[in-house]
Amino acid sequence: MKKKPVEKKQIIAEKLVLMMDNLVSGTMGVKNISYTPYILTLFLSSIFGSLISLIGLRSITADINTTMTWSVITFFMIQIAGVKSKGIKHYKGLMEPMAFMLPLNIVGELSTPVSMGFRHFGNIMAGMVITTLVYSGLSSLTTIIFSTSIPFLQVGIPAFLSLYFDLFSGLMQAFIFCMLTMVFVSKASD
Repeated sequence: MKKKPVEKKQIIAEKLVLMMDNLVSGTMGVKNISYTPYILTLFLSSIFGSLISLIGLRSITADINTTMTWSVITFFMIQIAGVKSKGIKHYKGLMEPMAFMLPLNIVGELSTPVSMGFRHFGNIMAGMVITTLVYSGLSSLTTIIFSTSIPFLQVGIPAFLSLYFDLFSGLMQAFIFCMLTMVFVSKASD
């Protein structure tokens, strides 16, 4: 690493870190800038985990274990941020607006990691299923129309679907997951 970057790798890395610093401080406030490494790691893991399907491997984000692990870690970060900020009074909000709402509020709190994990997993998995069905359908169509086992109809058409489901959807899901993480942690630490 150089003090004045010359290599493209260092310039890109510094630009990425600065962009994430700006995103975190703009969303969560400057006091929560220490969450930047986690958010950046989560973002890059999600993007590269989704984009790996472009080279024929199964996306790691199409596995419920991956997305649920990320959301459970995020859930504990939310709880820790709340306790660090407000102490045990963080949990006083579970008894609002009335004390008998406690069980329902606990279920609501526990639904956060479940919804985050399933949302990310479901969107990526749905894209993978649709792309697989299109590949299979085009293979069958090639066999029916041209009486050949060489699935040449699979060339080109699924590439556009793959770009949408793997690239665009993967980027969007990574961004949404990170934004939800920042919003929930920021809300807990206020």
